[in-house]
Amino acid sequence: MTKQNKLKHIKAFSLCVIVAFSSYAQNPDNMTNNTLLQEWTGSYQGVPAFDKMKVEDVSAAVEKGMELSLADIEKIANNPAAPTFENTIVAMESSGKELDRVFTYYGILSSNMSSPEFREISSKLAPKLSEYQSKISQNEKLFQRIKAVYDASQKKPLAADQQRVVDLTYKSFEMNGANLDAAKKERYAAINKELSSIYNSFSNNVLHDEENYVTYLNKDQLGGLSEGFIKSAAKIAKDKGRDGEYAITNTRSSMDPFLTYSTERELRKQVWTNYYSRGDNGDEFDNNKLIAEILKLRKERVALLGYDNYAQWRLQDRMAKTPENAMALMNAVWPAAIARVSEEVADMQTVANENGDNITIEPWDYRYYAEKVRQKKYDLDSDEVKQYLQLDKLTEALFFTAGELFNYKFTPVAEGSVPVFHEDVKVWEVTDKDTGKHIGLWYLDPFARAGKRSGAWATTYRSYTSFEGEKNVLASNNSNFVKPAPGEAVLVSWDDANTFFHEFGHALHFFSSNVKYPTLNGGVRDYTEFQSQLLERWLSTDEVINKFLVHYKTGQPIPAELVAKIKKASTFNQGFSTTEYLASAIMDMKFHLADPTNIDIDKFERETLAELKMPKELVMRHRTPHFGHVFSGEGYATAYYGYMWADVLTSDASEAFKESEGGFYDKDVAAKLVKFLFAPRNSMDPAEAYRLFRGRDAKIEALMRDRGFPVPKE
Repeated sequence: MTKQNKLKHIKAFSLCVIVAFSSYAQNPDNMTNNTLLQEWTGSYQGVPAFDKMKVEDVSAAVEKGMELSLADIEKIANNPAAPTFENTIVAMESSGKELDRVFTYYGILSSNMSSPEFREISSKLAPKLSEYQSKISQNEKLFQRIKAVYDASQKKPLAADQQRVVDLTYKSFEMNGANLDAAKKERYAAINKELSSIYNSFSNNVLHDEENYVTYLNKDQLGGLSEGFIKSAAKIAKDKGRDGEYAITNTRSSMDPFLTYSTERELRKQVWTNYYSRGDNGDEFDNNKLIAEILKLRKERVALLGYDNYAQWRLQDRMAKTPENAMALMNAVWPAAIARVSEEVADMQTVANENGDNITIEPWDYRYYAEKVRQKKYDLDSDEVKQYLQLDKLTEALFFTAGELFNYKFTPVAEGSVPVFHEDVKVWEVTDKDTGKHIGLWYLDPFARAGKRSGAWATTYRSYTSFEGEKNVLASNNSNFVKPAPGEAVLVSWDDANTFFHEFGHALHFFSSNVKYPTLNGGVRDYTEFQSQLLERWLSTDEVINKFLVHYKTGQPIPAELVAKIKKASTFNQGFSTTEYLASAIMDMKFHLADPTNIDIDKFERETLAELKMPKELVMRHRTPHFGHVFSGEGYATAYYGYMWADVLTSDASEAFKESEGGFYDKDVAAKLVKFLFAPRNSMDPAEAYRLFRGRDAKIEALMRDRGFPVPKE
């Protein structure tokens, strides 16, 4: 998933971003030596001084940055000249540079290098930063200037990219209460302030449970686990002061392989329970009451604007447009998904019975017995596949794909020439293969550690724009692979390799941007996952498989018969993966369509899933109490469906490559891909962009074919 950590005032207004970049200012004076505010220096158009950032500098830097940004806004709002695109919209695009720089560092300290001290700082400033945003979104003079430019453009349209910026800016202000009367504006701002604190608390609670629920094993409890996993678990335990034991941390990268391979059923249950109970342990870090309050406040806020529910307000500027359209897509796929789960569970129960295990499949058994079925049905052992999935070789595969499709070349920078925030972070320069033109830098932070949020994400420290001269791109990919013992290779699962390609797709979207104004680097949530999901398809191409999937010990290429098994099993376990995802997406929408008055979160989740006939053998990918996409901010609230919306586009677009003469490396189709689907970012309507690429709208039939589900009859 992408998290573009640039807060460009109201033109990219998002409470998710507000929370993600909160801090607390104690001493805004004497800012000369505060690294976080200073212009970036050095090569590559200047880079962040990550090696010099300090938590103690954050508070004062954010306070001063807000002060300077608001001064910029006041200057625009009080300009005596008649409002024009240049003196109002462009001026806003150029404002708040100091605060942007602070937020770059803040994003690292929040997501990659968090600490108790930093969390305390962030919780204190969350409401202040919300007030800062309200001072912009409710600045009447500023809005009247924006409205004047917008109204004039409706009579005499501007150049296409300029018109898009005006439309997006005006819509953003309108959606965030600029047209409300004074009393409603005051309440709107108060709600935002309260929500910002709750979001911060939600995130901190989840992080607490991820850090504090660790399962320790002794040497007699390692049955089924691979040698590499055991060595990593031993190192983690040693680092935690438990030398001689083996640590299973409360993150997906540790939980998933343990549940897949461990023969210790009771320990599988314990690890599963720890993971899916994050934020739901009935203690001071429990998130259920916070969620109920979030839902109430969100509904009250959009009611001020005249909307019936939060989903209606949120989806108006998305591709789906309405919650009904989003639900229609999910409802079209759901029956096929749960039907496939029934088939998968039956296969697993058969294997368990044949083994004489005398059990009924439970959620903590699903991955374990699914792996047994995979081996039985397809003679495919996931652990055998992992031997050919080395992180270093997969990184080379990313670069190869980028070179073939985008003509990019990745060259490692000299060690020490670009500051990094942790020794694990590596940096590459990105250039055009033919001309040598510099495109930007790519940072990779691959390993899990204390203080780093779970999951995988992409972000930018600087995005491409040209309105003040061409700016290069500083993009980053972040993963949570388990760091190996010294001298050991990093081996990942096929699913993790897919995710690695997915997040790199976001990075390529950043690097290929060809937009003039910062606002156009944003995106429509149910569209921006499309580009990254599409890039996953190149992992399974023959070119990548034959060049980069080699055995980590022998260096021998992956056997053709193993590749054939992987491709034959491509739709295996689609019931599980589709259902666990869709359950989260549907629950997200159902929560925001419901009446939140006196809502019991746990009961609502349980009863809604029962109505959906959710299979008892698995759970939501993100259970509600730790559903950070939706409740640690608003970036994915009523928008988690967007992954499936984007996947319809993905399946359809990949068929365009399959149908072409050159397959997935067809130069003509690749050129159209870059021109229409990557480079424009948000400078044109996504539906229009897709039609320019494909010649028509996407069709759901491609998605159903991809997943091996029955294709609906026309």
